[in-house]
Amino acid sequence: MSKTKKNEFHPDDFVVYPAHGVGRIVSIEEQEVAGLRLEMFVISFDKDKMTLRVPTARATEIGMRSLASPDMVDRALETLKGKARVKRAMWSRRAQEYEQKINSGDLLSIAEVVRDLHRSDDQREQSYSERQLYEAALDRLTREVAAVSGMDEGGAQKKVEAVLTARAA
Repeated sequence: MSKTKKNEFHPDDFVVYPAHGVGRIVSIEEQEVAGLRLEMFVISFDKDKMTLRVPTARATEIGMRSLASPDMVDRALETLKGKARVKRAMWSRRAQEYEQKINSGDLLSIAEVVRDLHRSDDQREQSYSERQLYEAALDRLTREVAAVSGMDEGGAQKKVEAVLTARAA
């Protein structure tokens, strides 16, 4: 275990865990697991009322990362302005791809899902599963935009929705 990996994340840092989105490192503690002493990041996801323990040695390997840069957030918002790209594949196949993009933790991929699944008022209604995927992607995107911009989630959601409605107009 190298020192650089260990010091990459610190308590009170916001981090992105691919499968759960934005969380805050509460502490770094040692724990005994299967007879081995492991150093763990304790990450709190307040909105989900969940705490996750991630071995410090495997954090980057798992895909845990720091928050995106403000420049990356701007690129993600720019992605939202693009035209939706919906493949002609069956819904189950597309749904799997969207799910993978959402759980990749990559902000641009999540923005692509939001862009592709967003429906303006004059378009056909979404199916239940489309709506679930859209809301999951929108939630991940707005949480990261909020954390990077230093605003509350409501403000971040308004910012994202403003970009989406401007595109539809």
